[in-house]
Amino acid sequence: MGASSARANGFAAVGPAVTKNTIRSGPAGYGYYGGGSGNNSRVQRIDYANDTATAIRLGDDLSVGRDKISATGNSSFGYFAGGTNRTTVDRIDYSNDTLTAPGGDLLTPGKENLKAVGNANFGYFTGGQDSPSTYRSDVDRLDYSNDTAVALDRGSLNYDRARHSAAGNQNYGYLAGGTPAVGTIIERIDYSNDTSTASLKGNLIAGKSYLAATGNAFFGYIGGGSSRIERVDYSNDTATAVTIGPLTAARSSLSATGNQNFGYWIGGTPNPAAIELVDYTNDTATASPKGPLTNGSTLSSAVSAGEYGLPN
Repeated sequence: MGASSARANGFAAVGPAVTKNTIRSGPAGYGYYGGGSGNNSRVQRIDYANDTATAIRLGDDLSVGRDKISATGNSSFGYFAGGTNRTTVDRIDYSNDTLTAPGGDLLTPGKENLKAVGNANFGYFTGGQDSPSTYRSDVDRLDYSNDTAVALDRGSLNYDRARHSAAGNQNYGYLAGGTPAVGTIIERIDYSNDTSTASLKGNLIAGKSYLAATGNAFFGYIGGGSSRIERVDYSNDTATAVTIGPLTAARSSLSATGNQNFGYWIGGTPNPAAIELVDYTNDTATASPKGPLTNGSTLSSAVSAGEYGLPN
């Protein structure tokens, strides 16, 4: 007798995200939420396996207070970067929840209201503002294997944008919404050719800013700026995004992270301690309220080892 499977011998998953609502253990089972309004340096951890509990504040803080920041990472480390007048980068080690400042800076001037996305090898920090009236289209690439080096300047966005959202998988990063005058526009960074200008893709249904995004290997979920959540299908990314189940209420200046099964929208206004969950296997339902943050905040950022189609 014999047996076979599409996942045997190290073959990658094919088709939609997993259909069973499992929450993985290990690093992909946590989300990390850091920084925030008033140059906050706190970092809090959400346990996906016990997400009705209050988030735990870590013993370590960011090296400096940061608001209007961004975060991305891989399966081992998360990186918080930027913020008001900041070029520096902080790194969290998922294996022990410790924070360090490895020394690498973002190449362009200290920026706020930027957003980040990435894959297993690199983090891409996009757009933002280096003054209240100056918006950026820069893309800075941080090499995780050499994170003490200054980030490299890569191909730019088509538009100056800030207060936007970022999500993606292991091949592409998608930037959506924001200001000024780019509220519905989605751009895609091709990681295999990251010196080129980003490609224009299908739009959001409605223009938004102060929003946040996360997703898995197949879909990106963009929420906030209102109660609406929109879904981008990476296999058909020239189409207009699709509206799915909403957040429980309109929220802005929030963060998002998650893993292959769930997305969490965290903090923001008007309820800075709130956490809501979207179940990707039932994404037409209204998001579910979860355990609150220990300390609520706005203009923060969040990261997890399970985003961007990284292995759980």
